[in-house]
Amino acid sequence: MEYQLPKGVFDILPASVGGDDAWRTSDRFQYVESVMRKTAHDYGFYEIRTPIFEKTELFIRGVGASSDIVSKEMYVFEDKGKRSMTLRPEGTAPVMRSIIEKNLDKYADFKKLFYIGPYFRYDRPQAGRYRQFHQFGVEAICDPSPFQDLEVIDMICELYNRLGIKNINVMLNSVGNEACRIPYKKALIEFLKPHFHDLSKESQIRLEQNPLRILDTKNEKEQELLKSAPSILKYLDEECEEHFHALCTLLKKQNIPFIINQNLVRGLDYYNKTVFEITSDVLGAQNTIGAGGRYDGLTEQLGGTHLPAFGYGTGIERILLTMAGQECYFPKKAHPFAFFIALGEDSKKVALDLMYQARHQAIPSEISNKKIQKALQIANSMKAEFAIIIGDEELETNNLQIKNLNTRETISCKREEFIETLSKYWKELNANK
Repeated sequence: MEYQLPKGVFDILPASVGGDDAWRTSDRFQYVESVMRKTAHDYGFYEIRTPIFEKTELFIRGVGASSDIVSKEMYVFEDKGKRSMTLRPEGTAPVMRSIIEKNLDKYADFKKLFYIGPYFRYDRPQAGRYRQFHQFGVEAICDPSPFQDLEVIDMICELYNRLGIKNINVMLNSVGNEACRIPYKKALIEFLKPHFHDLSKESQIRLEQNPLRILDTKNEKEQELLKSAPSILKYLDEECEEHFHALCTLLKKQNIPFIINQNLVRGLDYYNKTVFEITSDVLGAQNTIGAGGRYDGLTEQLGGTHLPAFGYGTGIERILLTMAGQECYFPKKAHPFAFFIALGEDSKKVALDLMYQARHQAIPSEISNKKIQKALQIANSMKAEFAIIIGDEELETNNLQIKNLNTRETISCKREEFIETLSKYWKELNANK
């Protein structure tokens, strides 16, 4: 075939065609996104939609030049004005840019925002990791207290609960502030230097540039080594320690179980104080389904005033894979309620007229002019509730036959009474849901 999808992306189809696409149909995406929107609204978050590309400098300054995202994974291009642009690799920096540019911190309604959309990273494709992926995220600004941390962590746990995801683990840590990290970096370097030649090339570079990034390693040998590394929790100042202790107390009071992971730092440079990840038991090595933390200094890095902020992001593909692996509930895909079968050209005109009347009453409807047995097969495959067969006899007698495809019962009614009759069955169906 001449044209095929680029590596690392995929089509989202209306229905499963089996194989690798079975878990990622458009109706499943829509269902998960609807639960996300409802949860966000219940927690008082409002939607923001930022452009799909931004100036490259935004991500260099916001995410950090030494991060994997900036150094290896961004899709960067030059526009016709010779300006460097980047397809957004993450959601926080664009939202913070919008908050600064539009002065959203001055409006009460815009202090808690959420977003849903596609993001782009040049990454090695594997289960749950794609070069175009979809993410749901929230950003809460102007509240520096651990109560804000609690609200956001509780929200993501509630989201997973509403989706039916089980066996999640909340991994928690504090990375302190810049003052805490200065002595900690020194202690970490002293610990790692004797093992320099045992580190990967990547970690050797990180030891010089940003040693905390080594804590985020996926290398199993390095993970084993880091079990003996000094803990950043021992280097927290009084304010950071009190914040972390208060959050742990609030999580326990809210009955949210968590595990303190002293090597958890996250892969972005803007975090301070609280960081967290949520893992599942389905995705293997890439088992993180959501993560976030506090980034109080990010707006200053981007040229704005100091605003405390806390948020998270969760990948929709990873959620869908987890739900499929745990056999979570998905609603039935949308299907026609009324399926019109027209047996002839004159019948088709009548069927079309009735179908559009039904649609204008918000009753999902479809039509076929194939032979009756084939048309009924199509109606059954589409999970239609009723079939309305219109042929010469129905035109002559002005009587329509409404066949219940679940009970096989047939109801007869006059053509002029049809929409009223069909509407009655439609309302009954919805009342029973």
